Amino acid sequence: MTARVLANGPDSFVWWAWVGDHLDDVRDRTVEHVQLTLWAVGIGLVIAMALATLSLRFRWTYGPITWATGVLYTIPSIALFFFLVPILGLGFRTALIPLVSYTLLILVRNIVEGVDGVPEAVKEAADGMGYEPWRRFVSVDLRLATPAIVAGVRIASVTIVGLVTVTALVGAGGYGAFITDGLSRRFSTPIVVGTTLSVALAVVLDVALVIVERLLTPWARRGVAVR
Repeated sequence: MTARVLANGPDSFVWWAWVGDHLDDVRDRTVEHVQLTLWAVGIGLVIAMALATLSLRFRWTYGPITWATGVLYTIPSIALFFFLVPILGLGFRTALIPLVSYTLLILVRNIVEGVDGVPEAVKEAADGMGYEPWRRFVSVDLRLATPAIVAGVRIASVTIVGLVTVTALVGAGGYGAFITDGLSRRFSTPIVVGTTLSVALAVVLDVALVIVERLLTPWARRGVAVR
């Protein structure tokens, strides 16, 4: 009787008893989703920072770098995931590599544009104070480019949270596991749970990054207060 009800689903759109019985699964899927998102964005940020630094040092490389990362960004996620399955098998690595590739275009552009947006007067003042190029880049350019960089991380994070739901198809878990389970059994509750939690996680990460930006840019708050 239980199996039949579970297969067909109850009359209500969300079966709250099912949710209560699967809180451990919700916790595990949340950990999987968050881990995959943070790893993808973190690794993507490191690679993007290196590519952006190269682009800023050698301007002729910016076009090829954005072209290559743009090509990666346009590849459909499902196609890229399943392309890697015969090579890496199912699991975390197969999901992580495409996710990282989808962050690069966004992050590289935001880092370069953020650094380019630093006023020349500020750069000249730092040079006049004896800052070496690398020290000025780290302490002044990147510091003042923080709002643009964090904006890129916010966009990348929200994008990846959505894409991680697809990685359940290659055995990486996350909230997508609820969605695929619900679809396979025509049972709406896990679909609603997976979708709602994915949206909620995207909102939480976005708000958290806004707070991080405010903490990293105290001068912006002082500027608003002065005005």
